[in-house]
Amino acid sequence: MRGRAWAGAVLVLGAQLPALWLAAAVEVYTSEEVVAVNGTNQRLKCTFSSSSPVSPQLSVTWNFQPEDLSSHEPVFYYLKEPYKPPSGRFKDRVTWDGNVERKDVSIIIWNLQPTDNGTFTCQVTNWPDVYGSIGEVRLRVVQKVSFSEIHFLAVAIGSASVLMIVVVLAVIICRQRRQKAQEKRTGASDTELKEKESLKMREEKEASPLED
Repeated sequence: MRGRAWAGAVLVLGAQLPALWLAAAVEVYTSEEVVAVNGTNQRLKCTFSSSSPVSPQLSVTWNFQPEDLSSHEPVFYYLKEPYKPPSGRFKDRVTWDGNVERKDVSIIIWNLQPTDNGTFTCQVTNWPDVYGSIGEVRLRVVQKVSFSEIHFLAVAIGSASVLMIVVVLAVIICRQRRQKAQEKRTGASDTELKEKESLKMREEKEASPLED
């Protein structure tokens, strides 16, 4: 009997563990994709929610995976205080921009380069909530747009707008001319019909005495 009771208790506990895990999990929220210009600075936002109060043992881990899907690289670490990477591509190029009390664990990447294209991951543990989702941010670094390209784009947009206005005005003028021409034709037809009716009445009057 004791064996059966023990087995039943284990089954009940096993059924409750997933629910307990979900209740104690840390949920991480990030932007799915960020587009930034080459040479600028970009804030990578990451926030979290936890079923427990913010713990002194709260830790934040930022990692990076390049587009070529090579191995992950450390970007930033937080445990009671920020720790910058001692080496690697992000050395002296990343700073802490979060506030754990507000559940914000964001960072700033400085002087973005095309080689920074890839996926950044943000992981938060807040004891006893040590499990949960991992936030991902896909960063896409684009080249600067030169002044000549901006000028050309502005001229192209302006020319297209002027052309569209000219076409609209031409259509309106053509419609007005057609309407006036139709009104003239209608007026001429009415005048011609009246003249015919008047002539017919005159002929009928002239023919009446002859019949008498």
